[in-house]
Amino acid sequence: MRTRTSTAAATLVLGAVLAVCGSAGSEPAPKGKPKAEKAAAAQPSLVPPPANNRNCQNTGDFDGWLAGFKKEAQAEGIKPATIQATLGGMQLDPGIIGRDRKQSFFNQSFLDFYGKLASKNRYENGVKRAAQHRAIFDKAEKEFGVPAAVITAFWALESDFGVGMGNLPVLKSLATLAYDCRRGEMFRGELKAALKIIDRGDLRAEEMIGSWAGELGQTQFLPAHYLNHALDYDSDGKRDLIRSVPDIIGSTAAFIHTLEWRRGEPWLEEVRVPASLPWDQADLAIKHPRAKWAQWGVAGLSGKLQADQMPASLLLPMGRNGPAFLAYQNFDVYLKWNQSLTYAITAAHLATRIAGAPALSKGNGQPIPVVTTDELKELQTILQRRGFNVGEPDGKLGSGTRAAVKAMQLKLGHIPDSYPTPELLAALRVQR
Repeated sequence: MRTRTSTAAATLVLGAVLAVCGSAGSEPAPKGKPKAEKAAAAQPSLVPPPANNRNCQNTGDFDGWLAGFKKEAQAEGIKPATIQATLGGMQLDPGIIGRDRKQSFFNQSFLDFYGKLASKNRYENGVKRAAQHRAIFDKAEKEFGVPAAVITAFWALESDFGVGMGNLPVLKSLATLAYDCRRGEMFRGELKAALKIIDRGDLRAEEMIGSWAGELGQTQFLPAHYLNHALDYDSDGKRDLIRSVPDIIGSTAAFIHTLEWRRGEPWLEEVRVPASLPWDQADLAIKHPRAKWAQWGVAGLSGKLQADQMPASLLLPMGRNGPAFLAYQNFDVYLKWNQSLTYAITAAHLATRIAGAPALSKGNGQPIPVVTTDELKELQTILQRRGFNVGEPDGKLGSGTRAAVKAMQLKLGHIPDSYPTPELLAALRVQR
């Protein structure tokens, strides 16, 4: 789960991949409790601490670090027996650090990413699961306001309904990442949360098998979110997000509710855009009433757009010639779940499909210009030299890169759709 961090959806396509994101692309971003407001108040921030550069070097001894962590965990009330049973003899796994440093799943276009993750099989299984567990979904929606399609789409993407939860020992992964220089602060908290889950009796250490980034269960909760947001929805005395369908559905609904889901409102709608549009308004940070978008010629796939005052942003993940979407206020929840815009649109659109919307279109039929990963890294480097905060040049099209691209498009007189093109790169090369 996130706000997160991973996406076991990617796990199945590329082998336990964590969906994380940063200003330039993707970094783990943790997820958000429901019934007990006091527990929600005590929850950790949904935004993870900033990560250090992927090239940072570890300097301390792992065994020395682990001894200090054990003392810290005991001081926070974790049982000494739990600490000894789980961390006694714990060893560093360099392979986990290697996976973290080389994440590349998000170095692909939106259409490529969507095609791999939002497959026909996941869509069809999502529809089946929504019908199969209708009574539990209805109960969760009544309590938390979150539709079955929204929960089911996350369930599909995160683990293929439990098929791809990961096969690595979570405690070893967490200890390794907590020691590592890149995101140690974040994962120290996650390791403590995992130990507290064991103390609470929800899972045994040997049951904590999951993704390389330490996520657990069929909707892939980081341990801190499991600890703070998991519910015993089947009333068996345990919060089991690995095996219990009621617990999985109820906990996911409750967590989404804490991310400020708006009951009864839409989240995403694919639309058609006219050839002439104030393209600089196509920006996640800009919202207009649907009536304004309709006035500018934006239409639904099946006809006219509902012209009311509901605020929405226009998203063009592959520029003006690619698929276009109106993102409503509930779409913000998807970005709290996972900060990658590509993942968020994929999850949100799959949910609309499960709820009955038509299949994704490929855009307006015009060629979509594409830059390679290396070209995007070059573009990010140029933008960084010009003072833009694009994060680490990594070939991932994150929010910082999109904002910088838009600024340069406006400056150079290009159509400002926030999408990097070979034309823009060529123009910036000349100006270097």
